[in-house]
Amino acid sequence: MFGISVNLIAQQNNSTAKSYVKVPSGYLMVLREGDDVFKALEAFALAENIPSSNFTGMGFVNLTFGFFDFKSKDYIPRDFTNVELASLHGTLAWKDGKPSIHAHGVISDKTFQAYGGHILKADVSTGSLEIMLTIHDKAFQRKHDPGLGADILDLHSR
Repeated sequence: MFGISVNLIAQQNNSTAKSYVKVPSGYLMVLREGDDVFKALEAFALAENIPSSNFTGMGFVNLTFGFFDFKSKDYIPRDFTNVELASLHGTLAWKDGKPSIHAHGVISDKTFQAYGGHILKADVSTGSLEIMLTIHDKAFQRKHDPGLGADILDLHSR
């Protein structure tokens, strides 16, 4: 039954079909070509009233990594097209009443060269992207740390 539900969701590629299904350990999301990964995660968090979450995933993407420059307090971006997302890890929390995604990943190209880092943006290229979300019972917040110049997950927020 579980495999059938996921396959049906993955086969439906229209805006009215949900791209996720509840499973015993959280939610399984299947995104398709052209889907914006962060927008899908944010829409999911709002639709399901998710307090916070950790997630993992894999699939095919067009992606921008960012390396955080502590001097400039900004990301140095690098784009990658039609690559395999071998590993996706991240957290979903809240900031200013909106979902806040923090994600890192490792990609590989057709030569099996691997790159990794902080994901600034990603959309599904050919094929699909599967994401497993583990839901937490607390609504964690991200708070800006002026010393670092970055938003940090606050474990003591509710």
